[in-house]
Amino acid sequence: MENVEIRLVNNSKGRGLFAKKSFKSGDVIFEETPFVCCQFSWNSEYKYKACDYCLKPLETAQENARRLTGQPNLELPFPDCCTTDKSKIVLCFNCNVEYCSEECKMNSWNDYHKMLCVGLNTTHPLINLNNAWKQIHYPPEESTIMILPRILAMIEQSENREQVLLKLNQFCNKSVNEELELAHKFLGDKFIGSINLLYDLLKNVISQKEIDTIEGFHKLLAILGTNGQGVGTSSISEWVNKCSELPLSDFEREKLNNFIDKLYVDMENNVGCFLNNEGVALYSLQSAANHSCIPNAEPSFLHNNSKLSLVALKDIQDGEEICISYLDECNLGRSRHSRHKQLAENYLFICNCEKCLQEINEADVTSEESDEDMSD
Repeated sequence: MENVEIRLVNNSKGRGLFAKKSFKSGDVIFEETPFVCCQFSWNSEYKYKACDYCLKPLETAQENARRLTGQPNLELPFPDCCTTDKSKIVLCFNCNVEYCSEECKMNSWNDYHKMLCVGLNTTHPLINLNNAWKQIHYPPEESTIMILPRILAMIEQSENREQVLLKLNQFCNKSVNEELELAHKFLGDKFIGSINLLYDLLKNVISQKEIDTIEGFHKLLAILGTNGQGVGTSSISEWVNKCSELPLSDFEREKLNNFIDKLYVDMENNVGCFLNNEGVALYSLQSAANHSCIPNAEPSFLHNNSKLSLVALKDIQDGEEICISYLDECNLGRSRHSRHKQLAENYLFICNCEKCLQEINEADVTSEESDEDMSD
């Protein structure tokens, strides 16, 4: 990669991502398409329409707004700012899964869909796995087991099986015991008893030597749990972004802003905060970036599909390590104690970034912590 390189940080921290040139705040450091991507199961169930391959929205902004507000007659101004081209939407000839383009349809078929196409079979093992998963994980979703059949099908369908396995193994950096711990965390204490059920259902979908044993299943869950990157796309957000570029008078701009503000209020009142097409993906370069509680970069989705753009949050010097946050904005703003608790549970490491070292003598909790944290 021209702009970055992956190299060893130290024996305890492992590898990291480093800049090969200087970047200014706001620069796109690199962009990459995912190794594999999948929409969340409940997100799809609730009619968030996205390309089955790249998660690009398939609804127009107006269709999206009408559905999310519950207002079937809502009219959006400036319809030309909608970027969804419904004339390019194509369906799988066998199961009617939708794609944003013929290219995505062919890529999906060649990568994994040829083995996973359910046709019109409502009792297909893939559907059974999806239904079982939905009974275990309700929104808000952070991942989905449905990405695992795609990975296994990619291995089976590939003309170069070893190359796919090599890419997959780049995400592996845990011991067997750690993989088991992460697999348990992935399912949660309440549903850990379902791990054997999910394992058997996955084997019914596709039989691969990578999951001949339950340990192989644990390994895949650990890969997903520690490397899965959330993906979010939205025809409404894209429409808003394009509207912001319009040359409007101050009066017109204020009128539009008021309309957009009310639109978001109406959507949130109707469906809560779940406004986007959401899924999970694995990215080879992004997954090499270590965590920092004061990150100098963040993943973004500037193309409104699963292509990831890593954007600099501050100036980065040639040779400097590029770090992202594994925590969401809410958890990132909490105490060192809470951050360490989250990272230890979900990623099995203790952060020693500059911010954590500066706060090492602070109390374990602060007045802003939740009652649950304070009782730990």
